[in-house]
Amino acid sequence: MLTFSEKLAIIETFPELERKNVSLGRVNFQLNNSLSDKKNIIYHLHPNGNGFVYSGQLTKYETDEKGMTNIRDFSEKELKEIISEAIQSLTVVKQQTIAEQAIVGENQEERWINQEKQQLIVIFENEAWNIYFGLNLDATFDTYEEAEEYLTEDGFHRV
Repeated sequence: MLTFSEKLAIIETFPELERKNVSLGRVNFQLNNSLSDKKNIIYHLHPNGNGFVYSGQLTKYETDEKGMTNIRDFSEKELKEIISEAIQSLTVVKQQTIAEQAIVGENQEERWINQEKQQLIVIFENEAWNIYFGLNLDATFDTYEEAEEYLTEDGFHRV
């Protein structure tokens, strides 16, 4: 388990987060340019190493009723990853262009993004999982699990 100081050092490498000291030695970090009402990304980081990261829009983390994930036992890599994904989930514009609306139509979509901020759209249509890069069909899979594996292997994660 990372110590409080180690977690602070990792969190402070994200320049878009602003530190706010709260009671009992705890620390919050806020994302002031959040596109959502949600501003606290790091909540109640405690000197005992306990704390929470907002991951309510991310599906791969276990969350409480407020969308928070406990980071007590996270490694350095896991902590950096969840913070990065949380920031992206609250700062990436998710509005569809007119062309994307034509592709998506009435189908449900998922957006995936990588470190270079490239976005892919995953849509279930015609009994297959299609992945689009802009207007171009990038790949098609029979199952969601195959599509998910393809995307994660290429460094993408859900927004």
